[in-house]
Amino acid sequence: MNFKASAVLLPLLATLPLGGCFTSTYTHGHVVTGDMLNQVQVGSSREQVELVLGSPSTTSSLAGDAYYYISQKTATTAFFNPDIVEQRVVAVYFDEDGFVKDMGNYTLEDGKIVDIVTRKTRTGGADYGFLTQILRGATNPSLSL
Repeated sequence: MNFKASAVLLPLLATLPLGGCFTSTYTHGHVVTGDMLNQVQVGSSREQVELVLGSPSTTSSLAGDAYYYISQKTATTAFFNPDIVEQRVVAVYFDEDGFVKDMGNYTLEDGKIVDIVTRKTRTGGADYGFLTQILRGATNPSLSL
């Protein structure tokens, strides 16, 4: 094989194992388009909102009624964990009579990442097996009964 042919074939053969590595995107949840949002105005009834946007992902009755439409777009490369590419929450707030009083459109940049810290208290004796505990008690007279 001459030098020119190996210069072309070598990079092609090197990328062959990467052929199975592809990125796929998935959309989860309730996607609300701009056209749908334009149809819902302040003063619209709860029924009109449900006709245009559909059933909400979740609702809230804390400090007034609200509908939340949540969607998330993730990208996965090969066998790695998915990464959140886009996240959107459309909130529709209602007054006491069931009419739209305000709307919110929140993205991933509006949210906060919360780290969950698990706190675990170590207990004495949990680190040692049964035989180790017996041998420790036999060699240390202050620990024996």
